Amino acid sequence: MTTRVFVILSAVLTMVAAGVTVQLPVASAQGCPDVSVVFARGTAEPGGPVGVTGTSFVAALQTQLGARSLRVYGVNYPASADFQNRLAFAQTVVDGIDDTQREVTSTAAACPRTRIVLGGYSQGAAVVGYAAGDSISVKQQYRRFAADIPGPLARDVRGHIAAMVLFAPPSHRFLDDAGAPDLTVDPALVPRTVRYCIPGDTVCDGAPLQQPNGLHVLYAVDGDTLSAARFAVSRI
Repeated sequence: MTTRVFVILSAVLTMVAAGVTVQLPVASAQGCPDVSVVFARGTAEPGGPVGVTGTSFVAALQTQLGARSLRVYGVNYPASADFQNRLAFAQTVVDGIDDTQREVTSTAAACPRTRIVLGGYSQGAAVVGYAAGDSISVKQQYRRFAADIPGPLARDVRGHIAAMVLFAPPSHRFLDDAGAPDLTVDPALVPRTVRYCIPGDTVCDGAPLQQPNGLHVLYAVDGDTLSAARFAVSRI
């Protein structure tokens, strides 16, 4: 990220810290919750296991769920910023997909009545989108690595996903320029999925591949996390 983006992100962190106080429950909390959030933070994003955007979303969701219990799991992956090494960067995404699928599958098996909400910001949005999608189509130049790409979630497991919220998911142009597979939502999940892209955010608005601008770090404070929480609650 550019220096300007880091300056803006520092301001966002200050605003979130001032306006949001949320205790993120541990994924192994006792019993089965009514709702389980599985959230993947963005590239090198600060703010704990779910990042600044995820923390803002969880706070809004917790408020709107009322008395219903909530568990939060931050996807365990590097969220690497090593854009110069495409194979190493791809590995961090694969790690995120694997961890997302493990958590969703284990939750569905252990807590079949728990409603799962998937979420992600930026690179994390790609991670959860790939994790919940159909088979990932690898570009020709990377076909030799196709066996390393995780397969899709079992159809019955996907049925436990109540909602998926994607903040600043990389656009088709952005992913294509980077040599990455397109991000296609499983048709069965389309009615349960919402995407947010601030106009002018070059990561998600269809602009050519480039460094993110200052708009890319505003999702925690521009009202989108509140809207996403309302959407998720409506699908639970």
